Amino acid sequence: MVFNSLEFLIFFIIFFLLWPIVRKRNTSRWLFITTASAIFYAWWDWRFLFLILFSGLIDYISGILLIKNQKGKKIILGFSLLANLGSLSIFKYSVFFSTIIQDVLKIINIEIDLIDRIPDFALILPVGISFYTFQSLSYTIDIYRGRLQPTKNILHFFSYLAMFPQLVAGPIIRASDFLHQLKTYRIVSDIEKWNAIKLICFGLFQKVVIADNLSFFIDSSFENKSVYDGTLYWWIVSIAFSFQIYNDFSGYSLIARGIAKLMGFHFKMNFNHPYLANSLRQFWTRWHISLSTWFRDYIYIPMGGSYKGVYRAFFALVVTMLLSGLWHGANYTFIVWASLHIVFLYFERLTNWPNKLKKFTPFIIVIIFIQVTIAWVYFRAENLEQANMIIGKLFIFKKSNLNFFNTYYNNIFFLYLGILIEVSIYLRKRYLPILNFYMHYNLDVISVSVSIIMILFFRGEGQQFIYFQF
Repeated sequence: MVFNSLEFLIFFIIFFLLWPIVRKRNTSRWLFITTASAIFYAWWDWRFLFLILFSGLIDYISGILLIKNQKGKKIILGFSLLANLGSLSIFKYSVFFSTIIQDVLKIINIEIDLIDRIPDFALILPVGISFYTFQSLSYTIDIYRGRLQPTKNILHFFSYLAMFPQLVAGPIIRASDFLHQLKTYRIVSDIEKWNAIKLICFGLFQKVVIADNLSFFIDSSFENKSVYDGTLYWWIVSIAFSFQIYNDFSGYSLIARGIAKLMGFHFKMNFNHPYLANSLRQFWTRWHISLSTWFRDYIYIPMGGSYKGVYRAFFALVVTMLLSGLWHGANYTFIVWASLHIVFLYFERLTNWPNKLKKFTPFIIVIIFIQVTIAWVYFRAENLEQANMIIGKLFIFKKSNLNFFNTYYNNIFFLYLGILIEVSIYLRKRYLPILNFYMHYNLDVISVSVSIIMILFFRGEGQQFIYFQF
């Protein structure tokens, strides 16, 4: 069940018809959220509900034991980590790890087919497993660190873990931010309802108008179905994917935040116009913020971060980014994607070049966007060979047949629209008269109205959200 489907619209209506009735008592509120979330998730494949149940029970029990058994805290935490990361590894990385082992053994002339020996059930990637696994892990880690008290009510815990708006593609919510919200109910004010509607409308606009209309152009190119080639062509394709993945994922996050706001809850911002960042470091404070801060708080800082010398900081950066790459997917391409960001980030740290050119902010923003776009090629490509081929075409200055602008005009138009929106936001933030004009004439109403019209009449072919595969 995806947000941009008729099934979800029916689910949404039924949920909010019943919500005012059940929200007043803790038990009924938690039971209703948990049940609705189970139905929402089971729409894909009910069999994998047991994974959420397994992960949740492990961490619910571990949380209680961490308080009762202070001497065995490390063992309890270790068991929680092993159980969660073990199940994640089985379903997400079995084929990848088997491929690595096979490749290594081939070097010493040993041929073995490990992939065929993997059970069939482990070849299916459960939707959202990376998101709810990290969410569950943060609960036990925070209790272990003494930053959170465990909940004793299992429904309270599962209503946090399985909260349906963000269950399958984030944002990753922390127990320390959300458990206390679940203890009370709030009557949503009119201004909060309006803000929620704005989030949902803008999220659907980003997804079904921008991202989905770009998908055919991008998919035909990466799947070798297009007859076009050349440097300009592949730059347009690469830039289009940058905007597709941003609008697709940001759109999901906005819809999730809007639904939560209608329920009376608050999810933190997950995207803050990352393509307007004036450094790569700032990009990572604006892109998928819930995941970036998760890696910062649970990997980077515990390893020393920037506080224990240059070499320790570099090592922490490498480990954090490589783990981020693996989190996104079990493929060599994601390792290269992460490695490129390591190189770009470390070069930026050594030279401090964005700060030296701060008088030329638009130029810096374009350079950062180019770096990110180059890395996205590896993120989207099916394999390293294809990614390397595309990167080569980006820089060999091969002539392109400009007819592709006519062939894909209906798609590329939405790339122009996406760029125009980001430029207008940049100008609104940078120049006070433009901001005052926007606020004075309450252009939010016009923006929402235009978004709804375009959602109804200019939606692209229905596509699942890209981050469902992670």
